[in-house]
Amino acid sequence: MVKAFASSADLEAKQQTLEILADGVYALTAEGDPNVGAIEGDDFLVCFEALATPAAARDWLAVLRRHTGKPVRYLVLSHYHAVRVLGASAFGADVIVAHDQTRALIAERGQQDWESEYGRMPRLFKEPESIPGLTWPTLTFSDSLTIDLGERGPLVLRHCGRGHTEGDLVAWLPREKILFAGDLVESQAALYTGDAFHRDWAGATLDRVAELGAETLVGGRGAVARGAGAVEAAIAQTRDFLHVMITEVGAVQRAGGTLKQAFERVHTLLEPRYGRWPIFEHCLPFDVSRLWDELQGVERPRIWTAQRDREVWEQLQS
Repeated sequence: MVKAFASSADLEAKQQTLEILADGVYALTAEGDPNVGAIEGDDFLVCFEALATPAAARDWLAVLRRHTGKPVRYLVLSHYHAVRVLGASAFGADVIVAHDQTRALIAERGQQDWESEYGRMPRLFKEPESIPGLTWPTLTFSDSLTIDLGERGPLVLRHCGRGHTEGDLVAWLPREKILFAGDLVESQAALYTGDAFHRDWAGATLDRVAELGAETLVGGRGAVARGAGAVEAAIAQTRDFLHVMITEVGAVQRAGGTLKQAFERVHTLLEPRYGRWPIFEHCLPFDVSRLWDELQGVERPRIWTAQRDREVWEQLQS
C-alpha cells in the first residue's frame, strides 16, 4: 500500500485543550499537534512558540484571552521550524527571543523550511496567506537569558546543547519547576530528527535537561508530563527513540547495507512501541535519512526542500 506523503492526508481537526499548569502558567495541547504556552509576569505575558500562521496563532490567543488580558512583551521561539515561528506577527510582541543559531538558520534555510513544512503538514497552515514573511528574532543569546517576571521570579531561557536542531532552547520556571522543552523532549509523541544532532541530543543535551529537575514538562507535541516520574519517563522515551535509531542505523552501515535497509530495520524495532503515536510514519523517513548522513560524517543537516522531501519519501516509504 502506498502511504500518503508525510501528513498531507491528515486533514482532521484536532481537539485543543488548555491546561493550567500553575496560576498564570498555561499550555495548549492538541492531540499531537504542536504545543504552545504562556506565562504571566506582573504586568505582561511571555508566550512560548508561535504556531504556523498568524491565523492559527490568533485562535490560540483568543483562548488565552479568556484568562488574561496582559500584553505580550516576549515571544520565545524554541527553534526555527516553520510550524513554530511563522505565526509570530499575531502576538504583537515587543521582543521576539531565540537562540543565536536559530537566527542564523532562518537566514540560511528559513524559506526552504517554510515550503517543506507547508507541503508536509498543510492542515497546520490555517490561512497561509496571513503569513507576512519569515520571522526574525529581535533578541538572541548563546547560552542563557533570564527574564524577570516580577513576583513570580525568573524565567530562565537556556540552550542545553545541540539536539532537535542546532539552536534549541528551553524555558524554565525554577520556582514552580515547570519546563517548556520545545521539541527536545516529546511525551507520548514520536520524534522528528530530520535536522538533529542525534548523539549530542541523546547524551549531554538530554542530561542537561534532566538536571533541571522539572516536575512538569511541556514537550513539543503530545501530553503534558505531570510529576517527576512522568517527566523522567518522557526524557527516557526521547532518549530511547534516539538510541534505537543510532544503534540500528550504525549497525546497517557497518554491515555495508543501504539507507532503505536501515529505515526498514529502525521501523521494525520502533513501530511496536511508538507507531501509534502522532506523526511517527511522517517523521521516520526524514529521521533516518539525517542520521544516515550524520553517521557518515555529514556534520550539519542538509537543507530540506519540497523536492528533496518527496525524493526521500518515495525512496523509503513507497
